[in-house]
Amino acid sequence: MIKLIASDMDGTLLNANMQISEENIQAIKYAQSQGVEFMVATGRNRKEALPPLQEAGIDCAMITLNGAQVFDKSGTSLFTVPISKEKTRSLMDLLREKDIYFEISTSNGIYSESQTRRIENFAIHTAEAMPHLTHKMAIAMTAARLAFLPINYVKDFNELFAIEDLEILKIICFHQDGARVLGPITQEIDGYGDLVVTSSGQNNIEINHRNAQKGIAVAHVAKERAIQLSDVMTIGDNLNDVSMIQLAGVSFAMGNGEIEVKEYAKYLTDTNIESGVGKAIIRAIDENL
Repeated sequence: MIKLIASDMDGTLLNANMQISEENIQAIKYAQSQGVEFMVATGRNRKEALPPLQEAGIDCAMITLNGAQVFDKSGTSLFTVPISKEKTRSLMDLLREKDIYFEISTSNGIYSESQTRRIENFAIHTAEAMPHLTHKMAIAMTAARLAFLPINYVKDFNELFAIEDLEILKIICFHQDGARVLGPITQEIDGYGDLVVTSSGQNNIEINHRNAQKGIAVAHVAKERAIQLSDVMTIGDNLNDVSMIQLAGVSFAMGNGEIEVKEYAKYLTDTNIESGVGKAIIRAIDENL
């Protein structure tokens, strides 16, 4: 019997308008009425994840930054898994050498060195999700969306190391040439030993501490709630979801998901623009998967 559901957000719970559909909302409320806990497991930080959840009236616990930070329903941080400052400095040198744009997610929010490059790189992701848009339209839409997301701009990331008690939780990298450039970088980072590289899109990679993975965080939450992993359901679409897809007793890949996610998942649901999450939840509960 399903007792805990963990869902990714981008490309999964959220539709093309970055909103939670009414069908998904009703399915989540149905699950909650059956005594099933729903939570999100996202690469976003909490401030980025909150707006669509609040708009939908969904109050839940959160696994954020791919598992680097976990919050209870009230917003209290339960634990963090940071990247050491020494490793961060080394990564910064590597990424700058390759001229790769990156952002640093911390316990105090997201930091960037360039608003222009941020918009340019996120516009590529927008264009992927909405291929009918022209480049100019994608830039305009991205700029409008990012204006509402909290971000801190600094002249030099080295300023972060002087902030007392600041923890580095994730580094996300973007390049318009995708795997051709980011693939070799991933191989180099794999040699660092205690880091893991995943992805939430064709043109990015996300770097976390090896113990900061969605699967590890979901397992931790389930243990805290005395829930067997066989009674856990996970839903995702991209490579940063694989760890939680692999461990759950019931797992769904989105119809728009990556091939690897579909290979690991036990079930397949519709795409994110077809309310695949809601359909998966109803099926799992009503069929007692």
